[in-house]
Amino acid sequence: MNILIDIAHPAHVHLIRNTYSELIKRGHKVYVTVKDLPSAISLLKMYGIPYVYLGGKRDSMYGKFFLQLMYNLKVLWLVYTKKINIGFGTSITIPQISKLSKMHAIILDDDDDDVEPLFVKYAHPFADVVLSPDCAKRATGKLIPYRGYHELAYLHPNRFVPDSSVLKETGLVEGEPFFLLRFNAFKAHHDIGAKGLSIENKRKLIAYLETKGKVYITSERNIDEEFKKYQLLLSPEKVHSLIYYATMLIGDSQTMTSEAAILGTPALKCNTFAGKLSVPNELENKYRLCYSYLPEQSDEFFARIEELLNDTNTKQVFAKRKEIMLADKIDVTAFFVWFIENYPESAEIMRSNPDYQYKFK
Repeated sequence: MNILIDIAHPAHVHLIRNTYSELIKRGHKVYVTVKDLPSAISLLKMYGIPYVYLGGKRDSMYGKFFLQLMYNLKVLWLVYTKKINIGFGTSITIPQISKLSKMHAIILDDDDDDVEPLFVKYAHPFADVVLSPDCAKRATGKLIPYRGYHELAYLHPNRFVPDSSVLKETGLVEGEPFFLLRFNAFKAHHDIGAKGLSIENKRKLIAYLETKGKVYITSERNIDEEFKKYQLLLSPEKVHSLIYYATMLIGDSQTMTSEAAILGTPALKCNTFAGKLSVPNELENKYRLCYSYLPEQSDEFFARIEELLNDTNTKQVFAKRKEIMLADKIDVTAFFVWFIENYPESAEIMRSNPDYQYKFK
């Protein structure tokens, strides 16, 4: 089978890399395309995944629209020349191109419909199937829900074992308290009007945490000059191990907060998406693995951080909560591979017998 995977965000390299590897092992030809995303390209190289470079990247909505047309033309050519059977991934390109070819489009989407209206409008109608976590709020009749999260495609215990050598590489010893701060760029199409921690609150946060342990900052874009000395200098493929060992992860990032929660590391975020997204809401409200606050709730945000740090059993409590969550979920990569290899029969099986997915634990 010939399969296309299009990368739309650096985090999606983590999402698909195990699926890519499993499909290659099983004898399939898998082609990966990527836009001008330096972090994504760096990760693809680190994981030894060959890719087709599509070029271009714009932050403005008009720029994104124009470049999307260019991406579609380039990918359409690849689909025809490589005789692609199935397109898979999170990008808007795959479903749109599927309607101009014989390629089936299986798209992944873990956001709720109301927070990503453009993707829902311009991607969902063209897809054959939309695979989403079963907690996501989704209206499309093409939906096939599954018991998992995107992050479990690479952080499920079947796929991820933390590497303690990252501590020494970072200048830490096991058991030493340290904090990871993640500051978001808010440049995606669904981030318009979004905001996170103010510069004043970043200063306040760092000043407080420095009294409790070491502080490291990771950011999608350039870090403010005054925070440069805290910048994390670690290869991006190793960051999940560092998250696992961290005392706490704090910031305004969606994905990394969920990653920390799934790894059992206490995670707090402060941004305008707080309470509005089903996946982090489930991790917070059902499993109590993270906390979210709106920017105007900064007092509550800081009070929660202090409360968690004053409890010496916090890490052990969160580790137990993580195990409860994992018992409810599936090995997402194993499910994806089965679904792709057996499509379209797999879609019919999931519609008639959703419990079939529990074979992938």
